[in-house]
Amino acid sequence: MLRNYAFTLFVISLLVLGQAVTALAADACQPVFDAITKLVTAPSHSYSTGIVNGKPSSTETIYVQGKTYMLAKGKWMLSPVTPSDVLQQELENEKQGKSTCQFVRNEFANGEAAAVYSMRRETETVKEDGQVWISKANGRALREEVDMDYGGAIGKGHLSARYEYSNVKAPI
Repeated sequence: MLRNYAFTLFVISLLVLGQAVTALAADACQPVFDAITKLVTAPSHSYSTGIVNGKPSSTETIYVQGKTYMLAKGKWMLSPVTPSDVLQQELENEKQGKSTCQFVRNEFANGEAAAVYSMRRETETVKEDGQVWISKANGRALREEVDMDYGGAIGKGHLSARYEYSNVKAPI
């Protein structure tokens, strides 16, 4: 009987510990999730380069006044995907995906003091492994380096992005 009691306590403690570890992982990702939220809910301008499906790509995206603008083939266009749509997808990824984050170091990015976080995330459609530089002054994402694996025909890719928040205006 004492053995059963000890075993039951051991199993319960493992369950509680498992929940605590899951909560700690979620807490470690909160600054990253908050920075992504700020990126799409505040006026912002992103400059991205990368490799997708083996091909180099370069894009600019502006989120302002509830709209998303993208620079495609040298011309700005209004995207049908709103910042609200992007935020909704991000929240779904946070909820359904498996994410782990960790503070890595302090560093400067875009002339600002930043905390660098590593983030690994797996959703139904992609596996991501990267780093995000988050402003210590306001919690906004300043820079990002991410390796992605979509599997299938799309395959692997890499994204380097820089984010700015001042003087952001609709381009058209």
